[in-house]
Amino acid sequence: MTLLIVIIALALIFDYINGFHDAANSIATVVSTKVLTPFQAVLWAALFNTVAFWIFKDHAVANSISKTVYKEFITLPVIFSGILAAIFWNLLTWWYGIPSSSSHTLIGGFAGAAIAHALSIKGIHFSWAKIVDADTIIKTILFIFLAPLIGIVTSMFITVVTIMRNIWFRIGIIVVTTLLTAFLFDYFENSKMNENAEKFYGIDKYKKEVAALKSELTNLNGYGETDTILSKKLQLTQEKLTKATASFNSVHPFIENFDNTSANYIAKVAKDSGWLDQIAISKLKDAARNANDFLVLEAKAPENDSAKKEYDIAKVITEEYKAPVKLFLAGNISVDSTVILLNQIYPLQPKNIDKVKAKLANFNIEKAFADEIDKADNTMIVNGIFGTALIFILIYLYVEKIKTPTALTVGNMFKKLQLFSSAAFSIGHGGNDAQKVMGIIGAALIASGTIQDFASLPGWVPVACYLAIGLGTMSGGWKIVKTMGSKITKVTPLEGVAAETAGAFTLFFTGQMGIPVSTTHTITGSIIGVGATKRLSAVRWGVTTNLLWAWVLTIPVSAILAAITYFIVKFFLG
Repeated sequence: MTLLIVIIALALIFDYINGFHDAANSIATVVSTKVLTPFQAVLWAALFNTVAFWIFKDHAVANSISKTVYKEFITLPVIFSGILAAIFWNLLTWWYGIPSSSSHTLIGGFAGAAIAHALSIKGIHFSWAKIVDADTIIKTILFIFLAPLIGIVTSMFITVVTIMRNIWFRIGIIVVTTLLTAFLFDYFENSKMNENAEKFYGIDKYKKEVAALKSELTNLNGYGETDTILSKKLQLTQEKLTKATASFNSVHPFIENFDNTSANYIAKVAKDSGWLDQIAISKLKDAARNANDFLVLEAKAPENDSAKKEYDIAKVITEEYKAPVKLFLAGNISVDSTVILLNQIYPLQPKNIDKVKAKLANFNIEKAFADEIDKADNTMIVNGIFGTALIFILIYLYVEKIKTPTALTVGNMFKKLQLFSSAAFSIGHGGNDAQKVMGIIGAALIASGTIQDFASLPGWVPVACYLAIGLGTMSGGWKIVKTMGSKITKVTPLEGVAAETAGAFTLFFTGQMGIPVSTTHTITGSIIGVGATKRLSAVRWGVTTNLLWAWVLTIPVSAILAAITYFIVKFFLG
């Protein structure tokens, strides 16, 4: 428990450091264009970093981070080592004014410590694919290059549209682009709702289990052997997958029609139609056994032989909890009777009986399913896109049609618009980067046995993470501001608007996809884009090349630092 508290404290310290390390990303252009003073800018950025808490509900990025390393290789020393290495690299790059990625530092540190842990386990057959989630790592590496490219293209497009002389043509392009963006985010919403529903039914878990069991059986058959127990387990898992898929397929059409209904309506239909019956039994069974310290036992199992033996027994026997749980959900027995039956199957610790009763009494499968669907609702983001476009259009009309346009009025217009664009980018920064630390804390809570999965993340975690990054941003990061705001290219208010809007779009876009990208890479690409729009020579490519090297090296260097840290921590902890 002590190590868990230390990890949570270090994670929030990292989030704070991330705030002042990446504060430059949010405020570099708005400071360099003198729209706000440095002090005003950090307050502005900190405010909107924290506002992100009420906008990003799904926490898809945090979920991705928590799954960078597979569960069996996540231990508290692994997380502790990864965070220490990430803090060291972040402070080092901040000291030298290098805008490296806090996100990639964290991912590299987490993965490096896990690989070191795997190498230290005797008798294990080492395989990268079994330690880290290849999809998350590959996506992260790809977006080292794709995020700045998206920023470059988007900022160039915005700049070109903004300098068009024909205001009506300009407004027409804004309207069309806004509608296309809204449709894109609606697609993301729909895809995420279906993905959340599939996970709720356990379809992804069953598919992985089926694939793993088939692989084991294929290997055995290759040696001319068979395994009746494995075959039976495969058959049972396939049956579970078939039932779960059938239930999801039934509710799928209602999810597709979400815009005309609501999450509560879909959940009610699913409950009344019996499409949640099977999963309700499974989830309440999990809730009951987890309240009896099953997760604590699971967390101890990898490094404790006696705990592993007990865990293997408990994992099999507690599956029988489904029988009394089914009777309870049908209303045939009371909470007390259910607890008695559960105790007869696998003993409940006296200190956990009240917790088990509370789980039974408060269980509501309809609300749980509604919450899972509602997480993907991005209506607030889409409304924000429409609102931002409307503000831009109205200001353009006022300055260029109602008032006589002059260099002064146009310049002032872009200074005002830059307040909106920097706020949007700060929201994207807060929503993207605070979630990464949420993922690490979530992984620590899972490893310690405190929670079962990321869906059970306590409410204080996101609040603490958003506050930490907001406070960190208020501390500023002036060395990096200089690099971002002037060394890459000189930025005018018009270009600042284009760069920040492009950066905000990229962060919201990748956030909806659950891809952990670097805000540093994103805004750097956007600034390069506005510079290149003037002329390619306006960009100081020597500075840009040095930044690129820092980006490429961050993940491997962080991984090596974390691996070394892990072996040192392991030596002292034993």
